[in-house]
Amino acid sequence: MAELATLARPYADALFQVAIKGDLEQVTAEVDALAAIAADAQLRQFADNPMVTAEQVMDVVSAAAQAPLSDTAKNLLSTVIANGRLTVLPEIVSQFHVLVNERSGVSDAQVFSAFAIDAEQLEALVATLEKRFGRKLNATVQVEPALIGGIRVVVGDEVLDTSVKARLEQMKVALAA
Repeated sequence: MAELATLARPYADALFQVAIKGDLEQVTAEVDALAAIAADAQLRQFADNPMVTAEQVMDVVSAAAQAPLSDTAKNLLSTVIANGRLTVLPEIVSQFHVLVNERSGVSDAQVFSAFAIDAEQLEALVATLEKRFGRKLNATVQVEPALIGGIRVVVGDEVLDTSVKARLEQMKVALAA
């Protein structure tokens, strides 16, 4: 959704500029928690209620965080709530992570596998993928049985699909042509 990305970009840039001057790891952990909270449908419904004030929404989200928030996280949250952008918070955090990763020279990689991958296999796979993509990767694995076999790796806007499902689709296209 390009509109969410467009709305989130200035917030993510501002958050990044403030976070690099302080404790980047702490801010990252806090905004991750806030994004997970903001993704809750009931909270969004509560926040969208015209009878609810911004302070009430702030109190509910802060309480749900279950830990004291830094000034940076509080400022982001209050600004987002005051501007009616609570639904954009997960996208803000996503773009913030991209900026943090660019600064550290690391990219997030989502690995979809037909079967579970143990730690040893993942380590070898990440080493191979880092050579393939030419940068350090933070890999997360998601099991997707529909792939039948093999893996599909998504790094930013790049996709490496070596799954059986993809090969069968390629064969289907070739036979239909």
